[in-house]
Amino acid sequence: MALIYEDQLKRKLKEGLSKVYVLFGEDGFLKKTYTEKISKLACDTDDVFNYLKLGDGCDLQNAYDFILQLPFMSDKKCLVLWDYDFEECSKTDFERLCALISEVPDDAVLILYFDSVQVNFPKSSRFKKIVDTAGKNGGLAVRLDHKKTHELIKILTDGAKKRGCSLDSNTAKYLIQTAGEDINVLRNELDKLCAFVKGGVIDNKTVDNVSVKTVESSVYRLAGYILQSDINKAFSILDELVFMRIEPFIILYSISSVYVDMYRVFQGARKGIDISQIANDFSYGKRDFVLEQASYNLRRMDENKLTLSLEAIVDADSKLKSFGADSKIVLQQLIVKLIYIIAKGESVD
Repeated sequence: MALIYEDQLKRKLKEGLSKVYVLFGEDGFLKKTYTEKISKLACDTDDVFNYLKLGDGCDLQNAYDFILQLPFMSDKKCLVLWDYDFEECSKTDFERLCALISEVPDDAVLILYFDSVQVNFPKSSRFKKIVDTAGKNGGLAVRLDHKKTHELIKILTDGAKKRGCSLDSNTAKYLIQTAGEDINVLRNELDKLCAFVKGGVIDNKTVDNVSVKTVESSVYRLAGYILQSDINKAFSILDELVFMRIEPFIILYSISSVYVDMYRVFQGARKGIDISQIANDFSYGKRDFVLEQASYNLRRMDENKLTLSLEAIVDADSKLKSFGADSKIVLQQLIVKLIYIIAKGESVD
């Protein structure tokens, strides 16, 4: 199985083109960027004789006919098969797709680009066959996921500098927590922030005033205000989430995850286990920054406060599941209890 990642793809593109590329993963910006880059390396994308893009529901015979024809006044031709739903197509069409991948000639490049079609890797047997078939014909499967936090921070700080603005690493990290990890979204947010400050400094307050906020980041900010014992801002975020019709259990789960992160870091420190090992053991992946934040948050906590807080969260979970409970009141009561525990080190009924 010829599976590689972005850094390996960059090196291989410098060495030359492969015959088949299977591009998938969570980062839409990267998939689109490399689809366009590979296509342009293969041929002129304005050349109707040597470049063709087909979408889901296309007749694979048209793809076959195009890919097997000789390039017209060009060294190579390129076919982009975009979002072909290999899981939902018939068995016959899937076999035709695999045959197409296996028969791409040396003077052609085939790009399978999965954007909205979900790829269940490595559980999908059909996708495994696509990857294996591509590998046997000199092709590559490229997983393009969101970049790691430190890479995104550098992109943002460098991008702000090029735009004549100042953005430090901590604020860049805050922007990632606020707007998410998608590069395309982050670039758009950076453009907005730089236009707003007009060559000035971008700080956390600017991010709060200007940048779009994901639901996840809003709930995460709610937990942050709880830990800061700022009940007014915590209630304000809760009102915002309720207005957005976010399920109460999602809000509760997100609050509890912040406390679970702290508990894991606390127990890890007690046993001499560092954050990187905790991130690996619990599969945090690129979200390892939340453990760094958990370590910072622990300065307000001790074992007793953590235990009481988790008990309050479990109690809130039981109340939300009970018949007739007012979910907003349950969550408001939980916020008060958690803040009281931080302040007094004891629970309150």
